[in-house]
Amino acid sequence: MSGIDIIKQLLPIILIFGVGAVLGLYLEKLLAKMRLNSAEEKARALIDNAEKEIEAKKREALLEAKEEALRVKNDLEREIRERRNDIQRQEKRLLQKEESLDRKSENLEKKEEQIAKKEAEVEKLKAELLELQQIQRKELERISGLSSEEAKNILLENVEREISQEIGMRIRDLEAKAKEESERKAREIISAAIQRCAADHVAETTVSVVALPNDEMKGRIIGREGRNIRALETLTGIDLIIDDTPEAVILSGFDPVRREVARIALERLITDGRIHPARIEEMVEKAQKEVENIIKEEGERATFETGVNGLHPELIRLLGRLKYRTSYGQNVLKHSIEVAHLAGLMAAELGADVAIAKRAGLLHDIGKAIDHEVEGPHATIGADMARKYKESPAVVHAIAAHHGDVEANTIEAVLVQAADAISAARPGARRETLETYIRRLEKLESIAESVEGVDKTYAIQAGREIRIMVKPDKVDDLNAIRIAREVARQIENELEYPGQIKVTVIRETRAVDYAK
Repeated sequence: MSGIDIIKQLLPIILIFGVGAVLGLYLEKLLAKMRLNSAEEKARALIDNAEKEIEAKKREALLEAKEEALRVKNDLEREIRERRNDIQRQEKRLLQKEESLDRKSENLEKKEEQIAKKEAEVEKLKAELLELQQIQRKELERISGLSSEEAKNILLENVEREISQEIGMRIRDLEAKAKEESERKAREIISAAIQRCAADHVAETTVSVVALPNDEMKGRIIGREGRNIRALETLTGIDLIIDDTPEAVILSGFDPVRREVARIALERLITDGRIHPARIEEMVEKAQKEVENIIKEEGERATFETGVNGLHPELIRLLGRLKYRTSYGQNVLKHSIEVAHLAGLMAAELGADVAIAKRAGLLHDIGKAIDHEVEGPHATIGADMARKYKESPAVVHAIAAHHGDVEANTIEAVLVQAADAISAARPGARRETLETYIRRLEKLESIAESVEGVDKTYAIQAGREIRIMVKPDKVDDLNAIRIAREVARQIENELEYPGQIKVTVIRETRAVDYAK
């Protein structure tokens, strides 16, 4: 078969394929057009729906806006009504205030009229009073035979004479006071001379008395064959003296702390009623603990009161023991505290070391706490104790020198000597001068109370000043001056006293009212 025949046979097939391809393209375009139409229709439908939704939302928004506008309008109208009501209330209050002011203005006008009338009456009374004064002056001139100028001159001469006398006495008193003050300053500055005033006192109170509920208790204290009294004396180291003294037992011993332990233990045994050696031992032990606690507390209180810090605990305990030590009736712990204050004040005045002066003043009698146990003067014992517990050399020296056993080389040591002498010698400090001191104060107050018009009197500053309270309705200012002078003269004539006594007359008038 030739090629032409083959082509002829294949030609119909090729035509069929070509037609099919053309038809396929046509159908594909047709389908594409149909899909495009369908998409356009869907798009139009979506657009329509969107436009409908937008319209619906517009209507809703418009409704909401209208509602909001209506609400705002209602709120504004309500606020306007409230403000209008407030304005009306304020206007009403203003009207009421105006009416009140009008009434007050009327009352003020009436009061002004009344005041004007009273002023006129006062002026009238003044004129009458002046006329009466003129009449009285003329009558006095007629009776006395002196003119007003002559009487005035005589009165002024008398007043000048009294005032000149008073000024002279005042100058004399001021000179005496200045002399005393200068001497006091000189004694502080040149205080070596004051150490001669200090003296060593060794007499102490060595007994304590315990009261008994009845004399039968004496037998119970002694016990069978004296076993109770022996146990108590052995445990405390104190002698019990049971004699004919009614309802009392005497405790005798040189150690004041042991004597205090024995006193407390015996008082507790008497209160308890069970007195036997075992009970005595228990009570003595409890009393020792109690006294030790008291000693510690008193030592700490003394350091706190004087502001002395950093003391060794053993020195604090020794200070507390001084609570039970006396010298001529003067408590040694209180005396030590007073010496610390005095030495500190004088050191401050002289520009010396206040801390050293106060510390040495507080510790100056520390040796008296153990002078029953250690041989030697209490100043030496105290200096040794201070040196043992690491006190500064200046403090140790002041303690050793406070009674002149060692020559004072520092101003603080001399000040401690002076403060010790002042504390021991001031009126009322020692038992030997207490009665005389009290009698002088009582006599001083009785002199002031004997004057007419005096209400109350107070003797202060150890009898160096008397303050007199007078009755203001009976004593005027001029009479107060007269009373001060009269009391001062009576004191000079009737009392014996060192230095001078200041007389202060106080006249007080109080006016009280209440604001309603």
